[in-house]
Amino acid sequence: MAERPAEPRGPVHVDGEVVATKRVGGYRHLTLTAPGVPERFRAGSFVAVTVEGHVARRALWIHRVRASSAFGPTLDVVVDVRGSGTAWLAAQPVGTKVAVTGPLGRPFALPKEAVSCLLFGEGYAAAPLFPLAERLRERGCAVSLVVSAPDEAHLLSALEARRSVRSVTVLTADGSVGQRGTAADHLDDLVRRSRADVVYAAGPTGVLRSAASAAEQVGAWSQVAVEVPTPCGTGLCHGCPLPVVGEDGVDRVVRACAEGPVVRGDRVRWDAL
Repeated sequence: MAERPAEPRGPVHVDGEVVATKRVGGYRHLTLTAPGVPERFRAGSFVAVTVEGHVARRALWIHRVRASSAFGPTLDVVVDVRGSGTAWLAAQPVGTKVAVTGPLGRPFALPKEAVSCLLFGEGYAAAPLFPLAERLRERGCAVSLVVSAPDEAHLLSALEARRSVRSVTVLTADGSVGQRGTAADHLDDLVRRSRADVVYAAGPTGVLRSAASAAEQVGAWSQVAVEVPTPCGTGLCHGCPLPVVGEDGVDRVVRACAEGPVVRGDRVRWDAL
């Protein structure tokens, strides 16, 4: 049904630099130079950034890559401030040097044929779905995108998405923009109406579980980008356990940062996660 992109050469650890920073709604968008990372990028991979004063690095979804700019190849990441580490990152001005490792993780697998795809993302975690939509469109797939958030300030790039997808549906829990409601309220209906062959999802665990369940009900194939804390991002520390069912039907625990973060939705042991 799908093929995973050819694996690029392994990740690199480089000294990057913040070359642009801007506040967009409830998030901080950073543009970084990180030589070798944009060239290896595949939709669904991420970077781990060293944070001053912290042992554990911060894993960030790659929202966009630019092959050329005034600074050479760059990558964009979205920072949602949740603690002291992300607060430090969000506060860094242009010119700050940052240590970056990436791209990391298993990317989204792409359909071998031009099929109908539904992409569902919530909040900042929707970031990897935007480059995915572009790749799917290049393959002739019909792409529908759903972006959701608690409120308008935490929607990610809804207007921007209209350039690369067939349709965009916006959901906000408070009804401030788009349709009122959450993923749980609308996912079953959206998946059914889209007649999607493949469902891709990125967001909190509850959203991913709902997406995987909705896809299974209509016989669609699903992939989910799981968010589990990844202290090192490279698989060495084994600190990001992800419970799954293997191809052999045996329960096991894999590393979210290495065997994930993108996995088949029907393989995740959601109750254990």
